[in-house]
Amino acid sequence: MTFDKRTIRDADVRGKRVLVRVDFNVPLDKGDVADDTRIRAALPTLRALLDGGAAVGLVSHLGRPKGRDAKLSLAPVAKRLGELIGKPVRVLDDSVGGEVEKAVRAMKPGDLVMLENVRFHAEEEKNDPAFAKQLASGFDLYVNDAFGTAHRAHASTEGVAHLLPAYAGLLLEKELVALGGMLDQPQHPFVAIIGGAKVSTKMDVLRSLVPRVDTLAIGGGMANTFLLAMGRPIGRSLAEPDKQTEARRVTDEIEADGKELLLPLDVVAAPSADAEGASGAAIYDVDEVPSNLAIVDIGPRTIERYVAVIKSAKTIFWNGPVGVFEVPAFATGTRRIAELMATSDATTVVGGGESVQAVEKAGLADKMTHVSTGGGASLELIEGKALPGVAAIPDR
Repeated sequence: MTFDKRTIRDADVRGKRVLVRVDFNVPLDKGDVADDTRIRAALPTLRALLDGGAAVGLVSHLGRPKGRDAKLSLAPVAKRLGELIGKPVRVLDDSVGGEVEKAVRAMKPGDLVMLENVRFHAEEEKNDPAFAKQLASGFDLYVNDAFGTAHRAHASTEGVAHLLPAYAGLLLEKELVALGGMLDQPQHPFVAIIGGAKVSTKMDVLRSLVPRVDTLAIGGGMANTFLLAMGRPIGRSLAEPDKQTEARRVTDEIEADGKELLLPLDVVAAPSADAEGASGAAIYDVDEVPSNLAIVDIGPRTIERYVAVIKSAKTIFWNGPVGVFEVPAFATGTRRIAELMATSDATTVVGGGESVQAVEKAGLADKMTHVSTGGGASLELIEGKALPGVAAIPDR
């Protein structure tokens, strides 16, 4: 897939102060970064800008603060970035204001600073024009490298792009080329594995994939709604009974298109979906799930079906776990999919969210063709929706 947007390769950044929107919304544990995947993903863009003679200011959100919140400061993120990039990263006290602008204007080529959590200001999510203008103050160029928030029209992702010459970063380009190429020109057989808790959040994704794929595999809590719609017993499993009609519609579309639908043939069911339920877990055929148990993973026959489908695939897209993978006893199906994809010759794309956690946890992320940093953004791209953060960047 060709990428038509302006990227940092098209910009002369020497001597320029560049505002870079990164997605450093990373998990913290006791004041330290627990997973630095998103920080590492931004390094090629940051190094290219610094090597090109730019002074770089970073803007990101972290969590969902209601006003200023010391627990959601970007200081630990700046510390980890400094360790990875090999130079200290100063955190400014705020993302806007006179002192911030003064610090920005004082930056010299090679300097790297981080603005404080942009969501400490409610105006960020409102895409307030005056706030966007404050963010842009003191900068010469704007770069969006935050694919994970490109589906949000916020001040730092969309508003600023209309105030400064705007460019895409290398990560944003990589994400759009990988996901867009997979959709536009997939090699067949094309298998999509869609899991996660709720079918309601992924119904549009499922329907947009039907005409493109050869096999659509549905797992996790989502699959329970499909099983329910087919009259199968799901016990006390997580499901959305009000989405049965929509589930049947997807099933009908797959059948009408002559595509293969892969739903669980057998499952692991347990008294509860936490670690305590593991001792009472057992394997059941999908027609025989006891009324007092909840489905927590796919079973061995279903895994064998995945083995066959993944082995013959040329393109595989995966988004969402197929069981309660946070509990080791219920992570077998999700881990096995990661292992099968890692040893496949196919183009393998992991579409953000919990699937990324699963492949990282298994130590297999580097065995995939592409691991996306954006859950919601990758799904909206697949649905065919325009991403505001991308649309705001001018074409070449």
